[in-house]
Amino acid sequence: MYYFNYEEPVFRPPSEAQSLILQITIGCSQNECKFCGMYKTKQFRVRGVADIATEIDSIPEAHRNDYKRIFLADGDALVYPQGELIQILDLLSLKFPRLTRIGIYASPNSLSTKSVDDLKELKNRKLSILYFGLESGDPQTIDLVAKGFSPEQMLVLCRKAQTAGLKLSVTAILGLAGKKRSKEHAIATAEWINELSPVYFSLLTMFQRHNDDYFTQIEPLTNGEIIAEALQIVEHLHPQKTILRSNHVSNVLNLAGSYPKDRESIIRQTQAALAEARTHSDWFSQVPDYGESYY
Repeated sequence: MYYFNYEEPVFRPPSEAQSLILQITIGCSQNECKFCGMYKTKQFRVRGVADIATEIDSIPEAHRNDYKRIFLADGDALVYPQGELIQILDLLSLKFPRLTRIGIYASPNSLSTKSVDDLKELKNRKLSILYFGLESGDPQTIDLVAKGFSPEQMLVLCRKAQTAGLKLSVTAILGLAGKKRSKEHAIATAEWINELSPVYFSLLTMFQRHNDDYFTQIEPLTNGEIIAEALQIVEHLHPQKTILRSNHVSNVLNLAGSYPKDRESIIRQTQAALAEARTHSDWFSQVPDYGESYY
């Protein structure tokens, strides 16, 4: 249900499908990544607490009882100034009596603005999960996409969030490195996840959205090569207590399971998918058309 006018486009993780979405920022503070076109049509800005309070008050009081989860958008809302962010979280707890969890996108840039004590303050106010885009554990791939932070720097920042007791949902992107560094990208990403053991690890797949220039820098993977890259990742994954998901609309292969319990079955499933793909040579060798007609 829509209670107010969003500044489109609005993005959210698949797991926040039933959450109320509040835009406390517009766009992304770290909007220079070459592969990402999610917020290229927006100029980043922080919305005022008063505006957000007005939006919350526009929701009928009876409806507020329906929401147990709230997601704070846009792409890097954790960058919101600490004092005002605390005001928003306190307001949400006051206005939504059944609220149990608040989620938010976090970038390396925004995590750099928060101390462990800052993050603990937020956790104490029901902010419990950060969605973090690693993209790749391979330094050369990260340099190519202009992420702005090295994999090692991102690991340090994510460990800070873990120290504060926050759950991390980390995403990486299949096909991000193209054919040239597919293997390096896959193995380094798996090793990075092994070092952190986030609560959740999700795979997305590279697709076109306001990032055509980036596609000229790589040789895109075919459907079959994407599955092969996914196999490289799952074969090298051995984190502790990490839930794997590959359920984004961009994915050509859906995977789900928990590590370490389901590790072998996930590998077998991916091997079987790759073997099946090889029996369909036209599809195997086709580069997915991820061009998007919106925004």
